[in-house]
Amino acid sequence: MSLKFLVTGGAGFIGSAVVRKLIGETEHRVCVVDKLTYAGNLASLEPVAGSNRYRFEQADIGDAERMKAIFADFAPDVVMHLAAESHVDRSIDGPGDFIETNIVGTFTLLQAALRHYRGLDGAGKARFRFHHISTDEVFGSLGDEGFFREDTAYQPNSPYSASKAASDHLVRAWHHTYGLPVVMTNCSNNYGPYHFPEKLIPLMIINALEGKPLPVYGNGQNVRDWLYVDDHADALLTVATTGKLGESYNIGGHNEKANIEVVKAICAILDELKPDPTGPRERLISYVTDRPGHDARYAIDAGKIGRELGWTPKETFETGLRRTVEWYLANPQWWGDIRSGIYRGERLGAA
Repeated sequence: MSLKFLVTGGAGFIGSAVVRKLIGETEHRVCVVDKLTYAGNLASLEPVAGSNRYRFEQADIGDAERMKAIFADFAPDVVMHLAAESHVDRSIDGPGDFIETNIVGTFTLLQAALRHYRGLDGAGKARFRFHHISTDEVFGSLGDEGFFREDTAYQPNSPYSASKAASDHLVRAWHHTYGLPVVMTNCSNNYGPYHFPEKLIPLMIINALEGKPLPVYGNGQNVRDWLYVDDHADALLTVATTGKLGESYNIGGHNEKANIEVVKAICAILDELKPDPTGPRERLISYVTDRPGHDARYAIDAGKIGRELGWTPKETFETGLRRTVEWYLANPQWWGDIRSGIYRGERLGAA
């Protein structure tokens, strides 16, 4: 059955991957809602923008009247809520935007969704779902062992993760208090094509190509679980359409890596695919003062989504990272336009 998906933040990194998958691999219709802040990029949607099943609305999820109008006009069956300020370093420098978008914006969207849901007939109510996409950072920091599970207590340590934790709690409350049919997901670190170059992997790729320093926080031993973005998009659609209402699902790539390992792997792939005549790119690595409150380790237990919904990631870190580097080598226009104006690779979040 063809459904109508409203995707907030659909011009962002993960959102655009979801939209490309929906348009390219299904018969569903999609309405993208995006404010087009610095990280929203319509170029990431160009591969599907010509489809008659795609439409775009430039709008702020915190604008109650616009949200009400879009819900009334498009009448979505599924809301996939990805719109968020998402960079920890930026949240340190300017937490107010994170509070407004991630908390107040989510509240406004929930109100619009609830109003829409209450106006549906029986069949429409049975189809409708509100899928909230969040992060593993809401759980805080792990020691050397253990994994984040769906029942792990929240302990956010940055303005970003605190704002996402608050939005998670709002979504859960709207389900239990008002009966809004919701599903929720918390994911590990994503990487892949179309990733805004302030994040670790694209920043390292582009800096290395330009012969610039590769800044690694602290001693480089902070550990993250890495998830290829197309695997994440597949998991999100699985949860949105088949997840149990009221439930939360952790999504991870089963790829724990220290940051310094990631940077050295990027250097090795670039040295192979596009050698630098001045020498191996590991020479560019520089250790810089650590980020304030930098969580030591994140690791996801993604067993529940595998057991209950049958999802597992297709890419290993090695195959996914190579695909990512190859994409950045093949698409200098996409990231070059960003580097020329919006973001030039400067450090953020030094506090």
